[in-house]
Amino acid sequence: MLNIPLPTHPTTLPEWLARCEQLHPKQIDMGLERVQLVARRMGLGMGCPVITVAGTNGKGSTCAMLEAVYGEAGFRTGVYTSPHLVHFEERCRIGGEAVAASELLPAFAEVDAARLGGADEAEVSLTYFEFTTLAILRTLSRSVLDVAILEVGLGGRLDAVNVIDTDCAVITCIALDHMEYLGPDREAIGYEKAGIMRTGRPVVVSDPVPPQSVLDRALEVGAQLWRIGQDFHFAGDQQQWGWAMHPSHGARRYSGLAYPALRGANQLVNAAGALAAIEALRGHLPVTAQAVRNGLAMVELPGRFQIVPGTPTLVLDVAHNPHSVAALAENLDAMGFYPTTHAVFGAMADKDLPAMLARISPLIDRWHLTDLPLARAAKAAALAPIVEASPAPGLARCSTVAGLYSNPQDALQAAVSGADPADRIVVFGSFHTVGGVLQDGVPRLQAKHLSS
Repeated sequence: MLNIPLPTHPTTLPEWLARCEQLHPKQIDMGLERVQLVARRMGLGMGCPVITVAGTNGKGSTCAMLEAVYGEAGFRTGVYTSPHLVHFEERCRIGGEAVAASELLPAFAEVDAARLGGADEAEVSLTYFEFTTLAILRTLSRSVLDVAILEVGLGGRLDAVNVIDTDCAVITCIALDHMEYLGPDREAIGYEKAGIMRTGRPVVVSDPVPPQSVLDRALEVGAQLWRIGQDFHFAGDQQQWGWAMHPSHGARRYSGLAYPALRGANQLVNAAGALAAIEALRGHLPVTAQAVRNGLAMVELPGRFQIVPGTPTLVLDVAHNPHSVAALAENLDAMGFYPTTHAVFGAMADKDLPAMLARISPLIDRWHLTDLPLARAAKAAALAPIVEASPAPGLARCSTVAGLYSNPQDALQAAVSGADPADRIVVFGSFHTVGGVLQDGVPRLQAKHLSS
């Protein structure tokens, strides 16, 4: 009988991800010491300009806009974003395309070797997020990029992405979320987000009313502060919008811009921040006005107020905290009249669920509540009384829980079956809720009254 040696490490991406889930006793373990040690062992660095984006909401959209504009300008982009909707590979995009699983495998093996250490080095325990972040950063570092765009996962100061020094930090809107890790209020959360700033480097703050802690931190570390409403601003009407820098930063302006392809009024704030970052790095990465126009007009990002063609109207949005759900409600309000709005809703149990629902419940007539495949997720049965206690659409209509489901796809199917062609279905509450309905691709809907 042949004695064939077994592989000493996983050989497929699912095997690696399963291993990463078992290496550390905590899912989230705030601190940079362990991940910095492994990064040093790997000699990790980018070798190109880096833009790091932190914030509560708007990070993914800002990264996508930066990627689109730089891609239109002819630069080879690398993007790290999280979480993914359906496939892990979505977290790493090179040249605008998600990497193949096979391209990540060498980096996973290298992280594991560095984590285990040599003869005189101690083994380091990494969380799933820390391990996979290092693997993606290594993949990006070996991809001969012109610019790397890195989205912070949680906070900023102690996030694994912060092992890479940024050339330009972007801080999007700051709201109450992950308070058990980041602190009880916007000031505490802002301090954590501000940890991505670097001395002498620009930091773009696109939150119109930033916490004082963000401004104080910029002064403390000597970062070059670019603040929306002061150092740059935007304005628009129903047809177009424009962006301009304050004269102290130069005379750059863009006028007559088409609205970004990403829908929603909040996207102008994100676009304004992205343009400020592009201007801050213009000396390293020059971009033409045409690249700006084309990039913003063509940017794509699934699950951000994504309207799917068909009947009934289907809206997908990863809104998962009170601030982002309020923005979703504002965007739904602007869509006009629909006889009935159905919601497919699943969320994490540790969110402020009453606050999430307070603004949007008056817009929802029928709720389809779903379980999600995570221990953190609230069961549909636990969501039901919270939904029933939230504000109803009005005196003439009554908000109702139409059903409880074990997964988002079943909940969506039930919503479609109960909808008329003129109705609207909104899927929201978590990345996992939207990802669940996208599991087999973008749904192609046809209301019951139109089916053959």
